[in-house]
Amino acid sequence: MRTTICSLRKLFLPAMLICFITAATAQEQKTSTESTLQPKIGFKGGINLSNLYVDDVEDENMKVGLNVGMFAKFPVTNGFSIQPEVLYSSKGAKLRYNNIFGEGEYRFNLNYVEVPVLAVFNLGKNFNIQAGGYAAYLASANIKRLDTESGDVDHIADLNTDNFKRFDYGLVGGVGIDIQHFTIGARYNYGLNEIGDDDDGITGAATKNSKNSAFTFYIGVGF
Repeated sequence: MRTTICSLRKLFLPAMLICFITAATAQEQKTSTESTLQPKIGFKGGINLSNLYVDDVEDENMKVGLNVGMFAKFPVTNGFSIQPEVLYSSKGAKLRYNNIFGEGEYRFNLNYVEVPVLAVFNLGKNFNIQAGGYAAYLASANIKRLDTESGDVDHIADLNTDNFKRFDYGLVGGVGIDIQHFTIGARYNYGLNEIGDDDDGITGAATKNSKNSAFTFYIGVGF
């Protein structure tokens, strides 16, 4: 765990240094009707490509989930803003099967109310990079099955959320493009908290050492 965090610091510190160096000459995104920096509030939606990891993130178990919510953007100075958000974020992983009953995959869904807070550095009129952290509350958990041949999705079971840690937290980094009132972007969310909580519960024990990992791709509109 200590090695992982140190590796992350080695990646984030140079990026943050570049942000501070370029922020002085960067321009805050403004629409054509705005003459000054103004706070914005808006809505955004997109998808998570999520997974669970113990030591290293393996891509073969990555699943697609929903990521929707609201954001606010508060300019601090020309080229630098603080952006808090409130999101519904579905994370988890998938497991493929191929047996006498058919072929498909099981989707393990962890549904969070997530609150990221990001520092946004504008490296040009429309381009920015983002870095910060998130805290999340587990609202529900379930398993669904996708039949590859028919395309049908069946709800298998609701999981006992007492077998999981209700709170999650981690690091966030990404890039964004703002054009007038519209924004698009991509992020990576790296969970730092183990999700399993109950050694006596089968689900909790099986996921006790696992943490969340997710790539997020989104579009939004702000006013």
